[in-house]
Amino acid sequence: MFRRGTARIPTALWIPMALAIMAVTGCAAVGPDYVRPEVPVYEVWNTRLDGDANTGETDVRTLAAWWTTFDDPKLSELVGRAVKGNLDLKKAKARVREARARRGIAEADLFPSLNAAGSATWSRIISDTGTDTTGDLYTAGFDAAWELDVFGGVRRSVEAADRDLQASEEDLRNVLVSLLAEVGLNYLDVRIYQDRIAVAEDNLASQDETCRLTEWRYQAGLSDELAVQQARYNRENTRSQIPLLITGLEAALNRVAVLLGEQPGRVHTELEGREPIPVPPLQVAVGVPADLLRRRPDVRQAERQLAAQTARVGVATADLYPKFTLNGSIGLEALALKDPASASLLLSGGPAITWAIFKGGAIRQNIEAQSALQEQALIQYEAVILGALEEVENALVAYAQVQLRRQALSEATQAARKAAELARHKYEAGLTDFTNVLDAQRSLLSFQEQLALSNGNVTGNLMRLYKALGGGWTSPAGSRREHGT
Repeated sequence: MFRRGTARIPTALWIPMALAIMAVTGCAAVGPDYVRPEVPVYEVWNTRLDGDANTGETDVRTLAAWWTTFDDPKLSELVGRAVKGNLDLKKAKARVREARARRGIAEADLFPSLNAAGSATWSRIISDTGTDTTGDLYTAGFDAAWELDVFGGVRRSVEAADRDLQASEEDLRNVLVSLLAEVGLNYLDVRIYQDRIAVAEDNLASQDETCRLTEWRYQAGLSDELAVQQARYNRENTRSQIPLLITGLEAALNRVAVLLGEQPGRVHTELEGREPIPVPPLQVAVGVPADLLRRRPDVRQAERQLAAQTARVGVATADLYPKFTLNGSIGLEALALKDPASASLLLSGGPAITWAIFKGGAIRQNIEAQSALQEQALIQYEAVILGALEEVENALVAYAQVQLRRQALSEATQAARKAAELARHKYEAGLTDFTNVLDAQRSLLSFQEQLALSNGNVTGNLMRLYKALGGGWTSPAGSRREHGT
């Protein structure tokens, strides 16, 4: 029987031909061999580093556990719970297991396959003369096949699966980096909201005293009702801000709980006490841009995805070449189960070659498609690098500038507090009208609110800088593994 694309060659000719092809190809896998692309980056950061940030070599252990630099036991505890319970992290771990299993599936094609089969057939033949003939046939045996990976299509497939596994491991680390940063930032939001609520309540108490003072002066005939009403709306305006702040605090607390893999409300009790905003360390070493490319898991993931896609070009290229297979089978055939001695032994085996000679150009189009995907993966790799550099540069600028803002707001708050005291004393002495007291109290509340936010932003921007530098991707029990080319 003729089968398109398949030819059976006598063993005496097949074996020398296969050996000749293997000698010519040197058993090398077809398709491009992956070489890690060199992406040039600047030797120093574009942002001028001064103050707390410097280009000193980053301590890998410190960066891996950056949350410990804030010396906040509760933050460290929450981070540990998130690593154990977060659902996104569990899903990323499951993706790693999936990729590892798929690599095993691809690797299985390197080995022979063995199948067992058995059948029982009953037949009945009725001739024209009315003769009725019946019979049984029982067969059992094993079939084996082994494709010789002469042109490396299977090896390229294993190579792609192995690099997909490495990419999934980097994805897990990337999820971990984002998770730890989110835990830190939302915990910080809790402390910021608590600070802002305390500021609003302190100002509300002060404005309540001022309101009573205006009422007393009005009753004593020392001022008109206008001052009383101004004091009241100023006080109630401050009171109206507190529900909004409580709403934000509740949302931050619920978000922390969900990040830990727990139900909303589970961390309210343990975080309800007001604690100071975590204080950042005095010095932060950010290294140089080249360090970033070796450390950021998203960059490493994109590079592994490029390597995997390069191997898939080889898988597609291997379809241009013939496939050599060794086949064999052994079995028994009997007419009755009661008489196994009458069974016949069946043996067969031999080589086979299959070559897709014509498919309307589909094979070459598939190679072109896989090459285009490789080009896209390279562009994506370069884009991820640019995005990583941009994130660090922005974080460096934000961290530096927010410290200058905090210093200015601190001085402005001190001046506003002094002005509010002076205005109040002058009003009590009848030396100024209530408008000056009102303006001073409003300014004080505004500056205190901005200062509380600025204090949190200093710590928050440092957390974002740690995240941008790839901090936190090495778990306490994990180890770093560099990928080869």
